[in-house]
Amino acid sequence: MFSDYSEDDAKKRLDAVKAVTGSVPPVNQILSVLPDMFCPTFDVSDSLFKSKGRALDIKTRRLIAMACAASLSGEYCLKAQMAYAKAAGATSEEVLEALQIASFMCMTRSQSYGLREYARQFGIEYEEPDH
Repeated sequence: MFSDYSEDDAKKRLDAVKAVTGSVPPVNQILSVLPDMFCPTFDVSDSLFKSKGRALDIKTRRLIAMACAASLSGEYCLKAQMAYAKAAGATSEEVLEALQIASFMCMTRSQSYGLREYARQFGIEYEEPDH
C-alpha cells in the first residue's frame, strides 16, 4: 500500500460530499477506489474551502468555484459548487450575479480568440496591449 489511507477513509469523504450535495460526483467515486490518491486530493480541496482565517470567507470561495465551473462548462462541478455556495449562505442574487460574471468572462474569451483570428484571416491590423 502507498499510504495509510483506507477504503474507510475514502468512504468518509464521499459521505461528506453526499451530505451537502445529495450525490457524489463520478470523478470522486471513480478515484476513491485508490484511497492513496483520492484522499489527499480531497483534503486539498477541503482545505481550500473549509479552512478558517483566510482572506476570503467560505461563501465567497464557493461562489468563485461555482463561477469557474460555469465558465469551464463543468456541468457536474457547477451543480456541486452551487449547492455548496447555497449551503455556505449564498443568496439567489449572489449566485445569479456570479453566474453572470462567469458568462461575461466566457464571452470576452470567445471574442478574444475569435476576433483575433478574424483579424488575421481578413488582414485587419490591431495592436496587442503591453501586459
